[in-house]
Amino acid sequence: MSIAYLNGRFLPLADARISVLDRGFLFAEGIYEVTAVIEGRLIDSASHLDRLTRSAGAIGIAVPLPPEEIEAAQRQLVALNSMNEGLIYLQFTRGADEGRDFLPAPDLQPTLVMFVQPKLFLNVAAAKTGIAVVTTPDLRWARRDIKSTGLLAQAMAKRIATDAGAQEAWMVEDGHVTEGASSTAFIVTDDAIVTRPYSQAVLAGCTGAALTALAQEAGMTVVNRPFTVAEALAANEAFITSASTLCQSVVRIDGQPIGDGTPGPVATRLREIYVDFARRTAV
Repeated sequence: MSIAYLNGRFLPLADARISVLDRGFLFAEGIYEVTAVIEGRLIDSASHLDRLTRSAGAIGIAVPLPPEEIEAAQRQLVALNSMNEGLIYLQFTRGADEGRDFLPAPDLQPTLVMFVQPKLFLNVAAAKTGIAVVTTPDLRWARRDIKSTGLLAQAMAKRIATDAGAQEAWMVEDGHVTEGASSTAFIVTDDAIVTRPYSQAVLAGCTGAALTALAQEAGMTVVNRPFTVAEALAANEAFITSASTLCQSVVRIDGQPIGDGTPGPVATRLREIYVDFARRTAV
């Protein structure tokens, strides 16, 4: 039986109930985070909590608990579920109102919910074979730096990828890749690792940021700039990063092989470096 956290209480996930008047349900007025768990410990927890606070501030909602209390609750949630490897999903909204109105009442109490999702991502087949992605127009709003629960465009992109036999979609705007539907996009050229700089146009990926720093520490050159779909197709390698995939090689884009169509040495090495970092710094 999976145990969840809801507004200060630990209870069976099946018993967790949120009002239909919650503004997260009615307006997607909420923020979420996904944190990886490896060997029963949280990965990059401080970065995820920092981003949570930034996103909450951008939409004017106070985070319901101090970061250290959220982290403690997440660690307790992992223990209660005896989870060794997987993900913690956290979401909080402005709360439930007395009716549906675009302007909320000023005294709403935020809704905070967390639950776990066991998932293996260390020793998975895709780490050896790589994945395929497809490109699709980026239909999202202008504030993509806010990790909003409004994920309709991303869900549509994931469906497009699945229908094409791919595992991820790269969203494209003005000919340039913005990011994956649930990941940060990278390519490897002869000279550097290339990824888009953080701005309001993309989400600041916690895993991507950590991996970029680790790559630079290892003496690799990282260039922050937009890249086109054509550049990606001509790249030596491509890969994605996210809490749920860590560092994952992309071996096909829109049906065309990247490099020799197998995971390349740069992405393979970066995955090893990140897993070592995760194990050393997990809490």
